[in-house]
Amino acid sequence: MRIDPHTHSSCSDGTDAPAQLMAAAARAGLDVVGLTDHDTTEGWVQAAAAVADTGVTLLRGAEISCSSDGVTLHLLAYLFDPGYTPLAEALAHARNSRSTRTRRMVELLSADFPIGWDDVLAQATDAATIGRPHIADALVAAGAFPDRSAAFAGPLATGSPYYVPHWALDPVEACELVRAAGGVPVAAHPRATGRQRRLMPDETFARMAQAGLAALEVDHRDHNPAQREQARALAQRLGLGMSGASDYHGAGKPNRLGENLMPLELLDRIVSEGSLPLLAP
Repeated sequence: MRIDPHTHSSCSDGTDAPAQLMAAAARAGLDVVGLTDHDTTEGWVQAAAAVADTGVTLLRGAEISCSSDGVTLHLLAYLFDPGYTPLAEALAHARNSRSTRTRRMVELLSADFPIGWDDVLAQATDAATIGRPHIADALVAAGAFPDRSAAFAGPLATGSPYYVPHWALDPVEACELVRAAGGVPVAAHPRATGRQRRLMPDETFARMAQAGLAALEVDHRDHNPAQREQARALAQRLGLGMSGASDYHGAGKPNRLGENLMPLELLDRIVSEGSLPLLAP
């Protein structure tokens, strides 16, 4: 079984529509793909409609923005009830805060770069969650940077004078909410120092484990071999499962579908603990 549980569609910051993502997963030889757009389940229905045609099983999820003491973390939530009000309200709050932050960053950037809010909206036509990747795409379209990665390494970096933070759930609370919604939480790329200088401390992961965290995403493009080993050791110490994924964004990033995979035994656990089923052809 080839299982890639962490991908994004144009409903957040990917470039493929959900149905296109499902077709790309089929071409990549995947058996199961997880759609985990940022703070939204908007793409679930469209992806589900493509299951029969593509022959790829759909693992429904979302990637939840979390923050604690100025350190950010992304939490993958699988097979939860999207109608569970406390979690749905938290996701809506995160989306609204992200949009407000994005507008403010564009205001700051427009003083030095040839972009405005309409340019960002043009890069996010289907997105329920508008964020920094869409600013990056606008900067690339304006010729200011060659690609998203260069924009993120420059004015969109967390230490940049153009950077504006946004509201996000505490990661322990996020785990509790996901479990209360019948879902299964997995921490995404927990040792990716290329994304930020400070990482979530081990003590926080221990509290997340007590709150229901199921696994750490160990095998990820943004983890070098040493960081993968650190994540693996932390998972073993806390009795957590170990996942792997591509974090595919279509043309937005170099990540390729299936370049890292989730073990079948972890998928089986997620299915047994989640409140929703996999959607199989």
